Amino acid sequence: MWKILSALKKNLVWSVPAFMIAGIIFGALADASFLKAAIVPLTFLMVYPMMINLQIAKVFAGGDFKLQAITQIINFAVVPFFAFGIGKLFFNDRPLVLLGLLLTSLLPTSGMTISWTGFARGNLNAAIKMTVIGLIAGSLAAPLYAKWLMGTAVEIPLVDVFKQIVMIVFLPMLLGFVTKKILIATVGESKYNRNLKQKFPVFSTIGVLGIVFVAMALKAKSIVSNPLEVLSFFVPLLIIYGFNFVLSTIIGKALFNRGDAIALVYGTVMRNLSIALAIAITVFGSEQGSEIALIIAMGYIIQVQSAAWYVKLTDRIFGIPAIKAQLE
Repeated sequence: MWKILSALKKNLVWSVPAFMIAGIIFGALADASFLKAAIVPLTFLMVYPMMINLQIAKVFAGGDFKLQAITQIINFAVVPFFAFGIGKLFFNDRPLVLLGLLLTSLLPTSGMTISWTGFARGNLNAAIKMTVIGLIAGSLAAPLYAKWLMGTAVEIPLVDVFKQIVMIVFLPMLLGFVTKKILIATVGESKYNRNLKQKFPVFSTIGVLGIVFVAMALKAKSIVSNPLEVLSFFVPLLIIYGFNFVLSTIIGKALFNRGDAIALVYGTVMRNLSIALAIAITVFGSEQGSEIALIIAMGYIIQVQSAAWYVKLTDRIFGIPAIKAQLE
């Protein structure tokens, strides 16, 4: 079972579409309304495990102010407005889909920011700091941006959004911090890092795939009646991710060394789609939330695939790292 779960996590580019299709088939053939009861536990299962390994203390490590500042400028002053413009172009008459696209752009970084930075031999410490700052800043800023940009088209219950963010971000963050302290005190830091640390993201994957399945099942009948709708979401997502990769690569090459530039790319392109999904489903209810969640779920496919390809191209873009060059 553990091998199956690990394989699902490592192959999100296939497992997410598989669970999307399974959810659509289930919802088309059966009454999926009972699945609404699974939304809250699945949301907690999705968010809480990822918070256990969150290294909050890294935020207070200095030495890279310029890198962190430019990262957050891209994350909050460039990408959301570009995504909103693309959303208006493609979905001006579909405000809930536009809101889903906006939510993906307002919640930067995830655990994959750190993973992909490591795969590409980038600056891991900088990536960890970006992840923590992006999670906290995005959680606080997302409701305000959504209200500002979408308030006339969609009713944004600002107080409810903040309450849900406390429940799905900051409470799990606190519980994750306490859990990590207890585990380290119980088994020791060495055993924790060696045996336990890598297991928590797998549980988050169960929550992600579960939420995707539920969202698709609840939306299934309208998807089946108009299947081309799902395919139409790929184009704006590809434009947004493509723009983000190109912009961050140019800025990274111009201003930073190889390691910092790679961290900048993955700290701005990777979005916290899990938190976006959680907000969509818990704040806006099963009907509206499922429509918002549909385009967010599509984002997983593009994000994982593009991140993997970028790793393969990293040496061509930024050059071979010094240690690797010496070995060769």
